Amino acid sequence: MLSANRANKLIRCLTKNNYCKLTILRTFSAGSIDTMSQSVDYDRFINDLSARRKVSPIRELTKLFTTAPPGTIFLAGGIPNGSTFPFSRMTVELKDGATFKLEGKKIENALQYQPTPGYPPLVEQLQKFQTQVHGLDSTFWQKNSLLVSTGSQDALCKALEMSLSEGDPILVQEPIYPGTSAIIRPLNANMVPIGQDEHGIVPSALRSALSNYGSPEKVSSMKKDVPKLLYLNSTGANPTGATIPAERKKEIYDIACEFNLVILEDDPYYFLHFEEIDPVSFLSMDRDSRVLRFDSFSKILSSGLRVGFVTGPKELVSRIELHTQASTMHTSALSQAIVSSLLDEWGSEKLLQHFKMIQQFYKGKRDCMLASANKHLKGLAEWSVPRAGMFLWIKVPGIADTKKLITEGGIEHGVILVPGKDFLAYDDAQSQYFRASYTVASPEDIDKGFARLANLIKAEIA
Repeated sequence: MLSANRANKLIRCLTKNNYCKLTILRTFSAGSIDTMSQSVDYDRFINDLSARRKVSPIRELTKLFTTAPPGTIFLAGGIPNGSTFPFSRMTVELKDGATFKLEGKKIENALQYQPTPGYPPLVEQLQKFQTQVHGLDSTFWQKNSLLVSTGSQDALCKALEMSLSEGDPILVQEPIYPGTSAIIRPLNANMVPIGQDEHGIVPSALRSALSNYGSPEKVSSMKKDVPKLLYLNSTGANPTGATIPAERKKEIYDIACEFNLVILEDDPYYFLHFEEIDPVSFLSMDRDSRVLRFDSFSKILSSGLRVGFVTGPKELVSRIELHTQASTMHTSALSQAIVSSLLDEWGSEKLLQHFKMIQQFYKGKRDCMLASANKHLKGLAEWSVPRAGMFLWIKVPGIADTKKLITEGGIEHGVILVPGKDFLAYDDAQSQYFRASYTVASPEDIDKGFARLANLIKAEIA
């Protein structure tokens, strides 16, 4: 929620830097200035399993160990003595020739247990990062917190397990990322698919699905048998590539407020968009603290580092923390220290330059695939231009279901794609779509692959 004071502050700094200009454009376009906030009862979103989780006393001792003043004698934790570790220092060389070292206290911390919410320097950096990127006001961190996770899917999995009980309905975008449905299915929750167009989830479809459960007052007040969560990709949805426009986001957010939903904003492709201005996030317009946002460095720094983070209401992030205390304890401290040192080395300006480079790279890859699609698939298939992400979502009108065509025929003809059926909430449905990724293959291979695909489709519909 943007207060009048914050709006005035942003306007005053308009002439100072481009970031302020972008913040104002994003915030005002979201239409998030003149709406009153409401209180959220987070017990509604915490199931019995999560409610039974208790603080790990050993994990809490680790917090004390890492934050205790010099001279404190620590005889509590089962912490291995760092002098027995075989590593003394590490040097990381970047592609531009710059280097940074992990040595002294940095390497000591990187090789040791860390607090569950994350390596403290990185947590602080990420809070500043979120504040800058999403234009969060000075009061945001009073109600919200951030936890570093082992990739964003780790935090998403724990959030779903925190909230869903057997039989619970959950609103999901369809098509849906299969990694998310793989989390939901074993929980025996009921996915309620919400259709998408080229601009993402359709608000009227969302409202229609919710109305099946009763009035907003009824849905808002119940903990069982009604949807409480809305899962979506807001930027470059997987697999469609759709980005939800700011005005539509505002409409979806207002529906979430009306029906008392928490929005699970899974946004790993946020910095892989192809627009001039960064998209407005649900987090940036969250006046009620009802958004859990999942970010990832996998697509923008390294997928192997396995570093993501979740931002949202303290009451919910703390439940994810308790789950993590009892499972992985924390994300790899070494990976976190590398990311933290990189952010120190680059600073925000160079980091944003890196994001721009990534955007241009993938935009070029996308355009190559679109050119090959126009060359080989025109008249055989249909598609929308992806606004972000890594994928082209292609429809074959002449085929009722692409599963056999893609899984059997594709492999036989030397081209591997993903059938649309794999992105549906329920596997008894059919799909005329398939997903093609433009990230890794060369322009020549993309063209060759689509030529093979065209021959395959022609043979199937002949």
